[in-house]
Amino acid sequence: MPTDEHVRGRVWRNLVVSHSVILGKMEADLRTTTGLTLGQYDVLLRLHEAPGNTIRMGDLAELVLVTTSGVTRVVDRLVESGLVERIRPDNDRRVVTVSMTPAGKKTLRTASAIHTRGIAEYFSDLIEPEELPALDRFFSRLVTRHTNHSGACEAHAEHLSITPTNR
Repeated sequence: MPTDEHVRGRVWRNLVVSHSVILGKMEADLRTTTGLTLGQYDVLLRLHEAPGNTIRMGDLAELVLVTTSGVTRVVDRLVESGLVERIRPDNDRRVVTVSMTPAGKKTLRTASAIHTRGIAEYFSDLIEPEELPALDRFFSRLVTRHTNHSGACEAHAEHLSITPTNR
């Protein structure tokens, strides 16, 4: 009979492997359909959530799931694709903001449908109803312990939407 330590190790390995595989599948789905990476999707989603679909580069770098230098490269690619634009406000030329273009909004709507389908197909549809309360408690505790979010993602749900509405 396996010990708790053995089972905990197996759970950790399964989490790491499944996370990697699922993100790989979701990125492949996004690339095939929209040409976006998950990082680019994340930037577009954060812009969608920002007032006026515009945000300062520094603030964007704090929100996205890539490094600060990585967000610059991601934004560069999105600018080249015509999905976002960089703007330097006249009142402070040191500040750079990023704004989503109409093409970016259209691409985000398509990408969000693919992303939502992927979450269901690769993850949430595999959760048995009786497992849901325990998983919710565990992952909420995990997020609370390792982030600045006190109350896990639910307390910040307006910032973690998966599928944007039309703005």
